[in-house]
Amino acid sequence: MVELPSIEKDSTGIQGLDDILGGGFPKNRLYMIQGDPGVGKTTLALQYLQTGVRAGEKCLYITLSETREELMQVAESHGWSLAGIDIFELSAVEQQLAAEAENTLFHPSEVELNRTTQLLLNEVERVKPERLVFDSLSEMRLLAETPLRYRRQMLALKTFFAHRKTTVLLLDDRTGEHGDQQVQSIAHGVISLETVGADFGVERRRLKVVKIRGLKYRSGYHDFNIERGGIEVFPRLVASEHHVAFKREPVSSDVAEMDRLLGGGLDRGTSNLFLGPAGTGKSTMALQFAMAMASRGEKVMLYSFDENLGTMLARAKGLGMDIQKHLDSKMISAQQIDPAELPPGEFAARVRASVEKDAKLVIIDSLNGFLNAMPNEKHLIIQLHELLSYLNQQGMLTIMTLAQHGLMGPMNSPVDVSYLADTVLLLRYFEAFGSIRKAVSIIKKRSGRHEDTIREYQITSDGVRVGKPLKEFQGVLTGIPSFRGESEQIMTSNVGSRPKLS
Repeated sequence: MVELPSIEKDSTGIQGLDDILGGGFPKNRLYMIQGDPGVGKTTLALQYLQTGVRAGEKCLYITLSETREELMQVAESHGWSLAGIDIFELSAVEQQLAAEAENTLFHPSEVELNRTTQLLLNEVERVKPERLVFDSLSEMRLLAETPLRYRRQMLALKTFFAHRKTTVLLLDDRTGEHGDQQVQSIAHGVISLETVGADFGVERRRLKVVKIRGLKYRSGYHDFNIERGGIEVFPRLVASEHHVAFKREPVSSDVAEMDRLLGGGLDRGTSNLFLGPAGTGKSTMALQFAMAMASRGEKVMLYSFDENLGTMLARAKGLGMDIQKHLDSKMISAQQIDPAELPPGEFAARVRASVEKDAKLVIIDSLNGFLNAMPNEKHLIIQLHELLSYLNQQGMLTIMTLAQHGLMGPMNSPVDVSYLADTVLLLRYFEAFGSIRKAVSIIKKRSGRHEDTIREYQITSDGVRVGKPLKEFQGVLTGIPSFRGESEQIMTSNVGSRPKLS
């Protein structure tokens, strides 16, 4: 992202968040990190201070909501040390307030806010931190009792830090009745963290930059996870930011009749949908392209939502496809995806990482599983459109599979994504002469010419075999075609055996 070079920034220590902010927080400003309890505010704050310690900066954590022991437990859970971070906790404040309360004629509640604030500022003056975390605003809100006193106190804090070279993070658990618009209007920037519930599977965590004054940032929601080692943010993919020059050329499947049907093969920089009912060979057809490209020295990345990798390897071996040797050589990489555990933003980040590792073919098997990873169909279409646009601009060949409902006759799809694909390859069952057979055809191909014919194909122990156009049949796509050939053709080609394949 393009930013003004004069703005000096503090890295947050979170690569994805730095990317969203264009490098980090502008230095010496006051920021508000808001979110419900347990969403990851403390982890983000500690990660920010850890980065400051590594840069040789003075760091201070003022905590009115957690004890030192609790902070240490959080740090230990991530394998961190709090060495180099000064911690000022509530117990120290309470002890000093208790001593001073004995010498005042006023009710403690009348002076507690000012005294607490003064003690905190005295600690800031002592440490002179370059990075400061204040946890949390809810305690200050309770001490203030009224919105007017609270806003005045926050303005006083902002004024205090205005002339000090300190970047301040104010953590807020959103326990106020009206959110915290008072502080949001005062803060230089606001980042909101939240969880999104799911009917099944893990909750999704996401963040949004509400505002950063004077800074261009990537707006919208971005998924993030909390793992051992800290927060990992997955910036929303913007396809227009990523484009490379590439040569648009056909990629062969190493099956001559299939390439002929496709008008030479599938083209680089295109997204391709293999559509058909269960068992028609969509995944096998995708593996055929994977094997062909891997044998030519091009890397392949396969994401399996439906089939475990052991089953895939056993099935491929039975078809004469030695995928294992390509897995061993790293020409083919395969990941089994659990849609109940994976947020869509993380999946997009994984795909992007595979492209950066020089993959030339990306296979998503299947979109039915990908659909289950999304909160609803609308989000799926938007996410998928951006992902495919990114892959196309990178010159990738993308293959997606989608299972239709039904076996013969009219078919229904769980979601219509055919308009997003540049090429749609349709696989169908049809009945002929007492057996169930498979047919393949190309519905559309935006990047060039293709055959309008329907061909029979087989999945054998020698791999995928594609036959000649089924010119003698009428109504193959209905599932129950009629034969229009001569009786001699029936005897030689279709009784007791399949038509001869090329």
